[in-house]
Amino acid sequence: MGQQRSQLVLVLLSLFIQFSVIAAVTDTNDVVALRSLASSWQNTPSNWVGDDPCGDLWVGIECTNSRVTSLLLSNMNLMGQLSGDIGSLSELQYLDLSFNVDMIGSLPQAIGSLKKLSTLCLTGSGFTGPIPSTIGSLQQLVNLSLNSNRFNGQIPNSIGNLSKLYYLDLTNNLLEGSIPVSDGINPGLDMLLQAKHFHLGMNKLSGTIPPRLFSSNMILIHVLFDNNNLNGSIPSSLGFVQTLEMVRFDRNSLSGPLPSNLNNLTNVNELSLSNNNLTGAMVNLTGMNSLSNLDMSNNSFNASDFPPWIASLPSLITLKMERTQLQGQVLVDLFSRPYLQTV
Repeated sequence: MGQQRSQLVLVLLSLFIQFSVIAAVTDTNDVVALRSLASSWQNTPSNWVGDDPCGDLWVGIECTNSRVTSLLLSNMNLMGQLSGDIGSLSELQYLDLSFNVDMIGSLPQAIGSLKKLSTLCLTGSGFTGPIPSTIGSLQQLVNLSLNSNRFNGQIPNSIGNLSKLYYLDLTNNLLEGSIPVSDGINPGLDMLLQAKHFHLGMNKLSGTIPPRLFSSNMILIHVLFDNNNLNGSIPSSLGFVQTLEMVRFDRNSLSGPLPSNLNNLTNVNELSLSNNNLTGAMVNLTGMNSLSNLDMSNNSFNASDFPPWIASLPSLITLKMERTQLQGQVLVDLFSRPYLQTV
């Protein structure tokens, strides 16, 4: 009786071990893809050995049911290029290669095959070339962070297809051309109604700011287009996005008068329009009670006395108005603002 029980225990243990081994085995296609990716990289994690990335807990790899769902290799000193084999990781949801400055070359067209990808973060790496239009196929994408690389060419219209996108950061690249908006045939950034962040500063974008870019259906909180080559006027449609908290169009070549409805943006805490060629009257911003940082400096507004409405902004911390054609005395009431630090 005891011997039979021992044999039964051994059989069950054997089955358990076999089941565990089978459960731990990484999908063959994922193994092949990871090995191919690793073959074009240097400085991969030291435990990237063997044939079971999921079971052997490879650094930076996360799995669900033997499929690779996350590739998280931020700041790992990786060197090399991202090959088209990335497109074979069909269950991938998170791809983070940020802060690997020696990750160079272009972003492959195959990136568009990752239909389940929700986060693509390449911040602070060395990628070059155009952003592939196939990126518009990533229907689950929520976070697209390609900032601080050397991407060039135009912003793909196809980004407008990313209906779930929350965070768009293309800051500090070499992107040029116009801001893409939809035209009835092609998509554009105006279609990103779930987005809260448009970070497109420090590029070479040119042309005008399309009025169609903004609408009352949007929930944006950050609109950052500083340090580009944009011209023309600031569209009044900007004033329709009343969720905005930070607006930066400084260091462009914008001209014309400010839209009269800017004071609709009562949630804005930073408004920076400095270093442009803006003209006309200094618009009244009464009611922008959250405004803490206001920079209108280095523009060509009509000569006028110091506007009394500035002293009515209760949250003001920093005020920069030099070289704006203001004249006369600064109101004494301004200095009674409780948070004011810099004028």
